[in-house]
Amino acid sequence: MHLKHLLENNRRWSQEMTRRDPTFFKRLVDQQSPKYLWIGCSDSRVPANEIVGLLPGELFVHRNVANLVVHTDLNCLSVLQYAVEVLKVEHVIVCGHYGCGGVQAVIEKREVGLASNWLRHLADVADRHAAELAALPNDSERGSRLCELNVVEQVRHVCESTIVLNAWKEERSLLVHGWVYGLQDGLLRDLLKTPVASARDKL
Repeated sequence: MHLKHLLENNRRWSQEMTRRDPTFFKRLVDQQSPKYLWIGCSDSRVPANEIVGLLPGELFVHRNVANLVVHTDLNCLSVLQYAVEVLKVEHVIVCGHYGCGGVQAVIEKREVGLASNWLRHLADVADRHAAELAALPNDSERGSRLCELNVVEQVRHVCESTIVLNAWKEERSLLVHGWVYGLQDGLLRDLLKTPVASARDKL
């Protein structure tokens, strides 16, 4: 099947952006200077730019299944390094979402093919918090809590990366945030009392 409708949508979007701001694409070509790096889930229901009201060029984005930051994942680390060292972002946001399919697969111990190997990292988080999760009344609540625990764990991984540690050693102003998005209401929740601002901060 041809994707003609998507190309037509693109033309309408381009025309509308140009109508609103005739210099928009010129500025976009000439400069990329986002202040934020978003590390989120690949889920199509969580469009990073839209839910925080930012335009293209204002948010640097990395997405993977279950918003994991794995110290051996050169894809994620390359994005983090480029954002911090080249683009000089001021904020790194790790954002999970309630109703995450990867999280529910781990909670239900469901086999999901090749992705199960990737989700082993998330299963490790669940194992570390097994008693807390087991005390909850159902898989839905366990899934929501694991979404939150996972975000906090991935924030820790960001903060323990040599990339962020070196930035803090150089006294760069770089804040790391942990958020979770609600599909049911479209709202973001800040899981940390304050963003992590240095290697001395404890989660």
